[in-house]
Amino acid sequence: MAVLSADDRSHLGRWWWSVDRPLLAAMLILAALGVGLVASASPAVATRIGVTPLHFIIRHVVFMIPAIGVMFLCSMLSAKQIWRLATLVGGIGLFGVLVSLFAGVEVKGATRWVSLAGFSVQPSEFLKPCFVVFAGWLLARQKTTEGFPGLILAFGLYIGVVTLLMAQPDLGMTILVTGTFFAMIFLAGCPLRYIVMMVLGGVLCLVAVYFTFGHVQSRIDRFINPDSGDTYQVDRSLEAFASGGLFGTGPGAGQVKKQLPDAHADFIFSVAAEELGMIFTVLMTGLYAFIILRGFQRLRAGNSVFAMLGGGGLLVMLGFQACIHMGSATQLLPAKGMTLPLVSYGGSSLVAVGMTMGIILALTKGQGTRRHDFRWKPAAGSEF
Repeated sequence: MAVLSADDRSHLGRWWWSVDRPLLAAMLILAALGVGLVASASPAVATRIGVTPLHFIIRHVVFMIPAIGVMFLCSMLSAKQIWRLATLVGGIGLFGVLVSLFAGVEVKGATRWVSLAGFSVQPSEFLKPCFVVFAGWLLARQKTTEGFPGLILAFGLYIGVVTLLMAQPDLGMTILVTGTFFAMIFLAGCPLRYIVMMVLGGVLCLVAVYFTFGHVQSRIDRFINPDSGDTYQVDRSLEAFASGGLFGTGPGAGQVKKQLPDAHADFIFSVAAEELGMIFTVLMTGLYAFIILRGFQRLRAGNSVFAMLGGGGLLVMLGFQACIHMGSATQLLPAKGMTLPLVSYGGSSLVAVGMTMGIILALTKGQGTRRHDFRWKPAAGSEF
């Protein structure tokens, strides 16, 4: 890439001089850390369920390759192409979620997966970023087109998506989508009364969910009062943090990870803490903070309403998901199985995060080929 001239007018040259390279580097570092952590955490899990020790790391690498490929491909798209991609993939994801309700593969009481060509695919993972992009476009359209009911349509879409998610049921993703959508409403500058009404509505819905779903009630009760039920996973996670101390036990030397269910996925942050120490986990957290802050800085430097709302929503979603994962591992939040973006083992989630990262890179890049030319130049009256 270094041989590309700043005056290179080819598609690759224009991409290289307009994409935010520090942002790209941070994402690739997270992906590399994920491969190393899954390689360390997964053999014990694989042995426990009776498969070969390399089972999960091989699959992780197999999925990581297309995830990185999707990230690069999406990063080369224009804002309008991103909208078209989100519309297409989001429509397929919506259909997939509907199919999962009637013909899905049941895992731990939830039907979130569909079988496709020998793989279990979770359509909601792809629906999630596409919803954010499309809702961002609706809100941006309202700001650029007089009389367009963008907020009403976006809210209707949100209701439809969370209804399907709760039907699976998937409370974690519902909370993630809800928090992200509320943040987008705030970024769009909607009247404060609407935001307050939505927050109050969200609290009431959460209370209703608590009294409706037994497993949700159990997790919240155990979080408030650990003596009220089994806290084995969280106890082992906290033990991993205590064992690692400041500098960790060393790569591959962790012992608590062998007792952690889903150490390669839902508790990968705990494995990092045990083997690499608290200082490393702080640095890893800093990488996510850098991506989010750098992303918003780039969005503010442009003048695309769609980029700000769509890209800003994706950055919020990324940070919120990382916080839920880390908060669950450290007992700052009720235990909730959620992957750490680009780090945890996963198939659908890994490829979907790759698409999310690629869209963020696309919406934060500029349209010029010079280093200083990074501002969006949308057509007058266009949300793009």
